Amino acid sequence: MNETVQAPETASADASQIVGPPAIRLRGLVKRFGADVVAVDGVDLDVRDGEFLTLLGPSGSGKTTVLRMIAGFELPTAGTIELAGFDVTRLPPYDRDVNTVFQDYALFPHMTVRQNIEYGLRVKKVARAEAADRAQEALDSVRLGGYGDRRPSQLSGGQRQRVALARALVNRPKVLLLDEPLGALDLKLRQQMQVELKELQREVGITFVFVTHDQEEALTMSDRIAVFNGGKIVQLGTPADVYEMPSTTFVAGFVGTSNLLEPEAAERLLGRTGIWSVRPEKIRIEAPTTPVAPDERAASGTIIDVDYLGPLTRIVVELDVGGRLSTLQQNVHATSTDVASMHGQPVQLVWRQDAEYQISE
Repeated sequence: MNETVQAPETASADASQIVGPPAIRLRGLVKRFGADVVAVDGVDLDVRDGEFLTLLGPSGSGKTTVLRMIAGFELPTAGTIELAGFDVTRLPPYDRDVNTVFQDYALFPHMTVRQNIEYGLRVKKVARAEAADRAQEALDSVRLGGYGDRRPSQLSGGQRQRVALARALVNRPKVLLLDEPLGALDLKLRQQMQVELKELQREVGITFVFVTHDQEEALTMSDRIAVFNGGKIVQLGTPADVYEMPSTTFVAGFVGTSNLLEPEAAERLLGRTGIWSVRPEKIRIEAPTTPVAPDERAASGTIIDVDYLGPLTRIVVELDVGGRLSTLQQNVHATSTDVASMHGQPVQLVWRQDAEYQISE
């Protein structure tokens, strides 16, 4: 069975307050390819009606395979898939009330934007007038109301992505599955689309299941995040839960910057056993002799690496007790020249004791 570690969640998200079945329920989901490859290894997951859930993990972690099984493009080796309480495990894609948006958009180049959006309705034999009205409504919902007569080649990457969303939304599915839909966009456009996609999800009220390997996308957009590794969900929780309280060393390193105190260093510095995490932005740099508050922790060390990132500087410090910690400092006054001169300086890292979090493994 899946060894899911679920972080504590607020009372408003308590399962006891949810009326009716979840939008998606996965139980014991397994997918094997051949005799040796286990892509998904016993996943249990409930996706709440109307929520934005992100499946986050590195390549090969099983997240996309789970999405494809929900869509019906892959059949599970074992386990069940329910949509709104109905078992759809063996149903074909066209008999499931879901739509999928892919990274490559999959638009028909010879059709206009409006024809692309109407295509699925025509296949379902929706009346022409109703199809036109629903297509226009879908275009308006993605802020492309005046683009219906254009061809996909006449649109920007972000606009083509919106058309793909409109084509999926026009069928009014209960669940929208998104397989790394922003991966082909440049950074600025991707960040813009993150905001717009979350706003759209709130407006239409449809359950979104979003697959990505990008932690920033997951933290920015999600109501909850399911972190995948090795075909399993290793943590499930809100973005704040997953980031602030990582359940494993893998989660601590994959979601944000890994900043771990190993057992020997933790014993010397904290007086505690086990592995402990302190996020880089929680740490500030002080001179070696600067006094600290009673509720703060101080660790002396030497700067061994400095990366100038424009608005921020990442500083890595070799601790005197052993191990390394990194910190992110805002460049309020510092320049790249100032940053370059920091190598080799003795410093003191300081953080609040309540910023320390123990890793279970």
